[in-house]
Amino acid sequence: MTGAGGLGEAMRDPDEAIRRMNDWAAGFARKAERYAAAQERTEQLTLSATSPDGTVRVTVGADGVVSDLAFSAKTRTIPPEELARMVLTTMRQAQAGITERVAEVMDDVLGDEDRQTRTAMLGALSARFDPEDPDDPDDGPPAPPAPTPPPPPAPSSESSAPTGGTPRPPRPPQSGRPASPRHAGGVAPAAADNNPW
Repeated sequence: MTGAGGLGEAMRDPDEAIRRMNDWAAGFARKAERYAAAQERTEQLTLSATSPDGTVRVTVGADGVVSDLAFSAKTRTIPPEELARMVLTTMRQAQAGITERVAEVMDDVLGDEDRQTRTAMLGALSARFDPEDPDDPDDGPPAPPAPTPPPPPAPSSESSAPTGGTPRPPRPPQSGRPASPRHAGGVAPAAADNNPW
């Protein structure tokens, strides 16, 4: 860095040091403008999917949140469980295109700039929205919870009597999934806007 054209040389020439800092600042400002433009275009993205029979149409934003949900008259004849499954499947189909569309915006606005950041962001979107196996979507209901283990055996009559009232009932088993942080309206705080950044 202190070789020819490096920092050491710039420090000997204050005008050169100021020019380099100004160039760096201007480059940084241009980069920030490009990222702001990419973010703005991404926030305007919408993706829609329609169920195969046309009963359900779902539109989502780049953050995957449903922005529109439309039903045809056929919904009157469909059992609620089937309709719910149809809505979720159609929503996942719309969300499956998010990574590709955001990548298109980034390629268009940013070109080859900052591949590492782009790869990390698109990887996060892909993990969140892209189906594991597009040929085998998880359309079924969630797996039932594990059976409750039997209660421990009752103490024998030879053991000392319990002290202090009635025993507590056993705790129900935990599902293994942490509770989702939600607030009023059922929307996760991180998904409150249409910003995948």
